[in-house]
Amino acid sequence: MGAGHSHGFAADGSLERAPRASERTTTVLTILVGVIVFLTVAGAVAVWPSSWDVLRSVPTSYEGAEWVSVTVESVDEETGQATVDLDGEERVLDDAGYSTFTYEVGDHVRALSLDTGELVFGDFERGPPMLLLLVVYVVLVVAIARWRGIGALLGLLGAFGVVVFFTVPALFDGQNPLVVALVTGSGALFALLYLAHGVNARTTTAYLGTLAGLLITALLAWWAVGASRLTGIWSEEGTHLELAGRSVDLQGLVLCGIIIAGLGVLNDVTVTQSSAVWELRAARPDISRWSLFSRGMRIGRDHIASTVYTIAFAYVGAALPTLMLVTLYDNSIATTLTSAEIAEEVVRTLVTSIGLVLAVPLTTGIAALVVGYEGAIEGESVEGKADAGDPGRASDAEASATMEE
Repeated sequence: MGAGHSHGFAADGSLERAPRASERTTTVLTILVGVIVFLTVAGAVAVWPSSWDVLRSVPTSYEGAEWVSVTVESVDEETGQATVDLDGEERVLDDAGYSTFTYEVGDHVRALSLDTGELVFGDFERGPPMLLLLVVYVVLVVAIARWRGIGALLGLLGAFGVVVFFTVPALFDGQNPLVVALVTGSGALFALLYLAHGVNARTTTAYLGTLAGLLITALLAWWAVGASRLTGIWSEEGTHLELAGRSVDLQGLVLCGIIIAGLGVLNDVTVTQSSAVWELRAARPDISRWSLFSRGMRIGRDHIASTVYTIAFAYVGAALPTLMLVTLYDNSIATTLTSAEIAEEVVRTLVTSIGLVLAVPLTTGIAALVVGYEGAIEGESVEGKADAGDPGRASDAEASATMEE
């Protein structure tokens, strides 16, 4: 999709064009993406949720009670109770019952006002600091990445829209979690990649590589969840879903979660590998496709090494409270790692890491085949230049030229 042109200048001041795919390659890519989009739409239709009534369907209070926002004005050091002002009336906010924190003057609290006159702690109001972080993040992304940053933010917004308005209702509706996850991944990645990186062959290469890694991850997750008997019934969230009266396939929820969890890191490595191959071709338009693949994989190996432990630490950080809890018990390391509380995170890490490792050579190989030789000075034949500079590359250049055609 989209061969795309970009112009610059060579070292001698001559006009230079960035590498691009040939017209035939672009046509093939367009057909491939068209087929993928068709299958994604067909899959979405097959598992489309029958209703969105499930969203915001569980009340968080009951008749005679309402949520209010209050500010702590004073704190009783002995009882831990706080005095707040509510509509001009001083009210006592009960101790939250947690030993890990106490109220401080100026705290903004979300509390439940009961018809009995009691004011019960709900949670702290975190809107202003979180909004500040969001604003800083958006400003930095736009300032540094510019139009690509804006596209990435819009793509991210669209991807979350897919999850909230399609994935979640479909899972509540009892649809096949494997199909739901694949449709979510394909649709969300389509929006993310093309909005952030533009419609061109390089983006399409990253998209195809990511989908290949996603498919591998999905197949591995489907096998691992069943073989490891990850039922999902031990998670706190699963218990809450059951208590909310929602009949959800918790094992399917684990499967879908593992697949979606791998999207971000897969997208990261595939975009990087695709860009690396394009830049290598721009710097050395004379090298063969095999040499281009080999050099790209040198970058890919470093990327694999760094991203694998990035995934591991990300999951360890997310599961740290659970990890601390299970280490209190007198169990062996093997028993601890295979316990219901930890096994899900271990399987998630291993499955997404395998998908990541395989996505790197797949994306690099696709990029080496797709990227064209058009990066030389305007009017020169790169293939001829390569042959003249290195007779040993003649046959390889001819083979590559044939592939272009």
